[in-house]
Amino acid sequence: MRTSFSIAQLNDPEIADANEILRSCVHCGFCTATCPTYALLGDELDSPRGRIYLIKDMLEHDRAASETDVQHIDRCLSCLSCMTTCPSGVNYMHLVDHARRHIENTYRRKFLDRILRFFLGRVLPNSRLFNIAQFVGMFVRPVARILPGKLRVMVNLAKTRNIPNKVVTPIKKSSDGDIKFHVTLLTGCVQDGIDPAINQATVRLLTRLGCDVEIRQDVGCCGSLNHHLGQEGRALDLMKSNVTAWSRSDQEKKLDAIVVNASGCGTTLKDYGFILRNDPAYAEDAERISNLSCDITEFLSRTGFSSHLSKTKELRVAYQSPCSMQHGQKINQQPLALLRECGFDVVEPADSHLCCGSAGTFNVLQNELADKLRDKKIASLSALSPDIIASGNIGCMTQLDTAGKQDMPCPIVHTVELIDWATGGPMPSVLQGNESKFQ
Repeated sequence: MRTSFSIAQLNDPEIADANEILRSCVHCGFCTATCPTYALLGDELDSPRGRIYLIKDMLEHDRAASETDVQHIDRCLSCLSCMTTCPSGVNYMHLVDHARRHIENTYRRKFLDRILRFFLGRVLPNSRLFNIAQFVGMFVRPVARILPGKLRVMVNLAKTRNIPNKVVTPIKKSSDGDIKFHVTLLTGCVQDGIDPAINQATVRLLTRLGCDVEIRQDVGCCGSLNHHLGQEGRALDLMKSNVTAWSRSDQEKKLDAIVVNASGCGTTLKDYGFILRNDPAYAEDAERISNLSCDITEFLSRTGFSSHLSKTKELRVAYQSPCSMQHGQKINQQPLALLRECGFDVVEPADSHLCCGSAGTFNVLQNELADKLRDKKIASLSALSPDIIASGNIGCMTQLDTAGKQDMPCPIVHTVELIDWATGGPMPSVLQGNESKFQ
């Protein structure tokens, strides 16, 4: 694609990067075939190719975002299915992130939209505020149906999963035997509030495999939510704080990995090096943190766990692959292989590359589109007649849960909980109460 940025514009490193991305696009249209919003709406401007044209015009002319720009870019899930499909290697993720920052800086949204985005950007990444919101949401849930649209959606996203009260996760948890690996675990701001059992299962499993597990109290949100809302100042503050904390751990005892069990967070951590590339105070450490970051399934694939299998589980598991895992991190086969090693009969739905509609805060900000994508995903999962649905991202799990038990074919469980169970851990809490079926 030809571009017409001025020399002065190209002196800006961010514009130079955008120019390189734009020039790599040959507008072939392959991306439209796998774009969830284009499939739903059929509008070229709601496809990656259409959005690229909007972003190009906005940046080349150095103009404020228009209502049309905002409407169509806001509808982008950032699922990155287009990047998997693209034969030219267009880095759409970095381009649309740039566009979101530009929109945030140049476009004045309606008052209620500004309030909602401020709320999401402040409450979700803050564990204390998020837990308060969860508590309020559970009490308001019985009257949720009479609330306005987006408020109703937020209330319905409040904790519904059958999980135990939060157990305080240890700051450090050493393995019982010889220490084979030094790792630190990102517990996640949202995940730790919605389903802390996932982190507990992760700590048990890593400890069982000989890991010294550290959970730093000075590590907070990964910055993903603010980053994708275009709230870059807040996102950078969170990222820099985490880089400083993890770099300290790496200096104290050389880390083998920063383990992540929420794939949305993992995609962002692996991008720290790029995001902070132009900050001389953080660039080198950020790149090191990105290189250390790995999904729990990547780590388990490297270390192995077969010697710890206590009993294979002969259950039919439908695997729902999060977009941030399969498209954002290119992790495709590892979760499937690990679950099969545990004895599960693992199957995948048709159109497994399509998003479930969660996409960070998309299911709140674009709730009607998100509901349609969720219903399509549940239909394809239900067609497999599974005993359990497994996923590696709390956002996807929560999104599917919003459909209600009457529409879900079976419980949804995090992949790591199933592996923990197969290697001697307890039955996942969402399966308890129906032991005869799942034993």
